Amino acid sequence: MKIAYQGIAGSYSESCVKENYPDAETIPCRTFQDAFELAKNDSNIKAIIPEQNQLIGSINIETLILKYRLNIYAEHFFPINHNLLVLPGAKIDDIKNVYSHTAALSQVNSFIRKHKIKENVMADTAGSAAYIANLKDKSKAAIASKLSAEIYGLEILKSDIQDDKENFTRFLVFQKNISQPEFITSDKYITSFIFKLKNKPAALFQSLTGMSLRQVDMTKLHSFPEKGTFSSYYFFCEVQGHISDDKVEGALKDLEIHCSEFQLLGVFNQDSFREKKS
Repeated sequence: MKIAYQGIAGSYSESCVKENYPDAETIPCRTFQDAFELAKNDSNIKAIIPEQNQLIGSINIETLILKYRLNIYAEHFFPINHNLLVLPGAKIDDIKNVYSHTAALSQVNSFIRKHKIKENVMADTAGSAAYIANLKDKSKAAIASKLSAEIYGLEILKSDIQDDKENFTRFLVFQKNISQPEFITSDKYITSFIFKLKNKPAALFQSLTGMSLRQVDMTKLHSFPEKGTFSSYYFFCEVQGHISDDKVEGALKDLEIHCSEFQLLGVFNQDSFREKKS
């Protein structure tokens, strides 16, 4: 199995791959779009992309989902545990500057303020670890993953330093032309799709009525504008259940009546994280 991800070796995306697909060959990509491109051009390559973080919200990949129209193979909720990585032998009093992605720095703000360390923004967390390893300056540290420490020969001086210990990112795994899993009544699924409504009053309200009447639980509804306009919007939507379930199938047929465009992205098993949080 080959899985493309955005970032360099040691990123949280690669850590998620290692956790869930330990035998997979990982392919680092410069951007999310590059990862989508690889999966679009080769049906044997999957792309794992962060879709939403518990603290900062949506990662805003919906336009890429729309552009590439790949199927969703799986979801994974992965804990984002930030660590202070230093050169071997460095002590906390040695650290004057810390480097990382802006999101990571914002999530360890209390730790940084407590130790009066100067923040320095970099493009990504793993990149900051590689930068520190090359500098060989014990006054500088990085905020990054445990995997980054292993790859770049750094020590974890302080682990799990994020302000909020409940910090998870939801990753989606995309692949070209995959089949949906067989419907097993005892299993729990997510059905994912995008749609655009016809231009008429109360279209969104009318389109979702079928879900209420059929008691289909919607887990996501995210709007984003059609390219080049502020008056036409697409919706990225997910519901609990399998499309072969009569309730879900009926609700989606009701919705399609009100749509000018509808595309099923995928049906996949729910991550067990959802049950722990329900």
